[in-house]
Amino acid sequence: MKPVDRHPFEPDVRFDGGNLDCGSGLLLLIRKHIDPLDRGGLLEILSTDSSVAEDLPSWCRMTGNELVSWTREGAQASFLVCKGALRERSPAGPPVSGSHAVPSQAVVPVRIPETLPDPVPVPEIPPLSVMGIGSWPRPSWMLRAVHEHLEGRLSEAEFQATADDAVRLAVSAQHRAGVDIVTDGEQRRDSYASFVGGLLDNCQLIPLTDLFPLVDDPAKFEKELRALDVPAREVRHPAVFGPLGRSRPLAVHELKFARTVTDKPVKVALPGPYLLTRTMWLECVSDRAYDSRESLADDIVRVLREELRFLLAAGASIVQFDEPVLTEVVFTGAKKSRSFMCGALSEKKDAPHELAFAGDLLNRVVAGSPASRTAVHICRGNWTTDESVALSGDYRPLLPYLAEAGVGTFFLELCTPRAGEMEVLKGLPEERRIGVGVVNQKAKRMESVEEIVAKAEEAIRIFGPGRVLLNPDCGFATFADNPVAEGKVAEAKLRSIVLAAKALKKKYQWSER
Repeated sequence: MKPVDRHPFEPDVRFDGGNLDCGSGLLLLIRKHIDPLDRGGLLEILSTDSSVAEDLPSWCRMTGNELVSWTREGAQASFLVCKGALRERSPAGPPVSGSHAVPSQAVVPVRIPETLPDPVPVPEIPPLSVMGIGSWPRPSWMLRAVHEHLEGRLSEAEFQATADDAVRLAVSAQHRAGVDIVTDGEQRRDSYASFVGGLLDNCQLIPLTDLFPLVDDPAKFEKELRALDVPAREVRHPAVFGPLGRSRPLAVHELKFARTVTDKPVKVALPGPYLLTRTMWLECVSDRAYDSRESLADDIVRVLREELRFLLAAGASIVQFDEPVLTEVVFTGAKKSRSFMCGALSEKKDAPHELAFAGDLLNRVVAGSPASRTAVHICRGNWTTDESVALSGDYRPLLPYLAEAGVGTFFLELCTPRAGEMEVLKGLPEERRIGVGVVNQKAKRMESVEEIVAKAEEAIRIFGPGRVLLNPDCGFATFADNPVAEGKVAEAKLRSIVLAAKALKKKYQWSER
């Protein structure tokens, strides 16, 4: 597109990007300003960087927005971008559903609590307890609320009220299935990990498509995401633009509401410190706030440590840290291989270095907290039902990490053949419990109670009867827009695990508690 003398329409919002290019922060500012607009809204972007004229059309195409026109006067260029397609704009302008207020991106001071609360006592989780991993399919109306809230077009109060209703449904389904420990289904989250980016100070959520101009080969990356069945326009990625702080809870509010709708123990899942470090470390953006990945990790450890302690003080029975990218570390090579779960631009060193780094981060987060109430979850990717694109390999390369992890429970993917033989785990420390994946959450086929009993008995033979807990391989809806199972399938699979657990408890003469 060639520049014109003047824009054909007046913008609804404008901002000056100065000399920032698309790879050094301009995309974050564009996202801040365009999200609150309704479809058909017009944003004017001022820029003095010459590369924007080349990169912005690509960004518009990949994100589904329209570059209406651009002008240039000396070094100053002006770009008029329509949110969505210009044909969606009415003659009177875009429909007004909000104030179009643009959130500030000023770096805010980090507040660190002087003391952390002590955990409150909770009942011990008995052997063979049944629970989900975390996520539950969201109703369509909850998905709409998630997107409208992320884009600033749904108030916090309206969003939370909608989410409360979705949590009630998710918890009721788990009650009907008969689980021993419930989760809130992660209904308030856009995904299992990136939601943190929308809650931490000095962090911003951007769609994966916003990262395309930052990679070496955008077309190849776009093709990779399509092959992996990743909804790139819906999945958002955290980007750090200042020192991280936790001035509001990440999940304590989720726990407090869940405890009002269930008398059962509640488990809360959080993204692990290694996962967050890999996801948030974008060299083109993060180095404005942090001089190294390790310095970023220090603050991630701090905020997760704060959240853990407040969760335990609020009565969480168990807090689980999700680290699915550990399998990506050991089953792909260094640096040049990419998993979208880790962020488009994240880099890694060799597997031993990364596992040691990941283990150190986890142990720093849980230090001083009761091991019996902390856990780590490991899988091989849970974003598509196509098993052929997920990672494969047994747990042997991860044994050093597991042996040193200071948590009390490992929730492991063990039902799918991709996870290899359970026998390789027999040498894990005896004081650690194993949450054994006994159903494949991706498969529509319903595992029989007999199959589940057989899998659980294999675990009991290897680990002993007092160390085994039962769960699906992973969550039922890792990403809000891309659940791997329907709600009725998820409920039925949990019910089958519960029936298997009852048969095993009777066989081993364990009382129901």
